Amino acid sequence: MSLISYPSREINCKVVYYGPGLGGKTTNLRHIYATIPPSRRGKLVSLMTDRDRTLFFDFLPINIGNVGGFRVRFHLYTVPGQIYYRSNRRLVLRGADSVVFVADSQRERFEANLESLRDLHVNLAENEIKAEGLPLVFQYNKRDMPSAMSVEDLAQALNPSRLPSLEAVARQGQGVLDTLKTICKLVVRTLH
Repeated sequence: MSLISYPSREINCKVVYYGPGLGGKTTNLRHIYATIPPSRRGKLVSLMTDRDRTLFFDFLPINIGNVGGFRVRFHLYTVPGQIYYRSNRRLVLRGADSVVFVADSQRERFEANLESLRDLHVNLAENEIKAEGLPLVFQYNKRDMPSAMSVEDLAQALNPSRLPSLEAVARQGQGVLDTLKTICKLVVRTLH
């Protein structure tokens, strides 16, 4: 749930980028960090393994401006994708106001997407976050890969409710800011 401070006229919202390992969650945050002016973002904090994989989380605060007289800040987090970090993912998800599910479009990563999506729903329930009504955006990443599944097949399997979804090539920055804008708009709508 968003943290609202009336004395400072500030709203803080938590967005968690969730998905399978090496799917592009950290790449999304790195592109956002490189693109947003320093005056509107904080420091990107990453806890990585020696192989440049997320160990616990990545964190990036951004300021999107004012809404209804309140300064709105989004705190962007990623979760580690590896299944043996399940408890870390559950902890990072705690208190989330929204989720961006970063799916790896490659056919050979299809089962990893399904496993990560199931894990997301388990962790939402364990954190007592209702999935219904939670702003959720699907990002179909790695659209440039030769083995990329069709968006229709991905949507049918991962997003049968047809929640907002976007295509991306995060390492080239394609679709990254559009995904961020989409999730931010959904969260701001819940504040009214």
